[in-house]
Amino acid sequence: MRFFRKTNIKFMEVRQRWYLVSLSVIIVGMISIPLKGGLDYGLDFTGGTELIVEFNNPPEIGDIRQMMNTEGFDKTELKTYGEPTRVLIRTHATGEGTIVGDRIRAGLQRSFANLNPQILEEQKIGAKMGAELRKDAFLAVLFSLIAIMAYIGFRFKFIYGVGAVAALFHDVLITLGVISLVDGWSAITNFEIDQNMIAAFLTLVGLSVNDTVVIFDRIRENQKIHRSMGLMELINKSVNETLSRTIITTGTIFLVTMILFFFGGEVNRGFAFALTIGIITGTYSSIFVASAIVLEFNNYKLRKKLKPATAQ
Repeated sequence: MRFFRKTNIKFMEVRQRWYLVSLSVIIVGMISIPLKGGLDYGLDFTGGTELIVEFNNPPEIGDIRQMMNTEGFDKTELKTYGEPTRVLIRTHATGEGTIVGDRIRAGLQRSFANLNPQILEEQKIGAKMGAELRKDAFLAVLFSLIAIMAYIGFRFKFIYGVGAVAALFHDVLITLGVISLVDGWSAITNFEIDQNMIAAFLTLVGLSVNDTVVIFDRIRENQKIHRSMGLMELINKSVNETLSRTIITTGTIFLVTMILFFFGGEVNRGFAFALTIGIITGTYSSIFVASAIVLEFNNYKLRKKLKPATAQ
């Protein structure tokens, strides 16, 4: 199935304009992080209190959230846990001993006495553990980028690996910046950097590099077929030939993530939003970052090669 039978878009001719667009979005996003007091980390990375509560009948999650807000626990994570009658409650609040758990237990008994809430498990997550998880999450993303650069550099050429990893850094920075910019705009854009969000970043890294590898593979094939064609023309040709596949793949994932964002519940909303932004930037960066870096490096080598001849 092809949406476009034959296109001839001059992508590489306008790459420098898109360098400015990318740089502007990254700068604005990165500036917004310190201006907003840093990233909003979830309970996994900051520490807090977690409870598993069982009711006689399935409760309304919205009613539990209202009770938690009344008790002074904002930004609470709530979700059913295994069975409809069990609810996982997670809050950033910490305190000496079981003071936080006792307050939540008392609030549940007052608001849901008819459902007989019982605390099955209570756990406190310390700040030290949260710091270790933040470090591990950072290392997970970093090592995945290094592994990808090594793989693509071995499969193609080293500069291809550099271009792919630069595109992935671009995608992560833009997605992180957009999350920071929209965080707090409305009830559905209250995002936290938690394990679900880290999973989204790792997923978008995989999706983005997949699209990049497809383009690189087509460039390599066309280099064998069109030996006299310049690299800029070759890249344009390769991107145009893979454009239909890219739109079908990206469009399908985009529809799924948008549905997940609006109808997947609060727990999945951050994951879906990060992946939605990531799939857009990943498609864009495969062309205007990864492929463009390969072209810029090739042009640099040509200029360096011609310079001695010109000097003579």
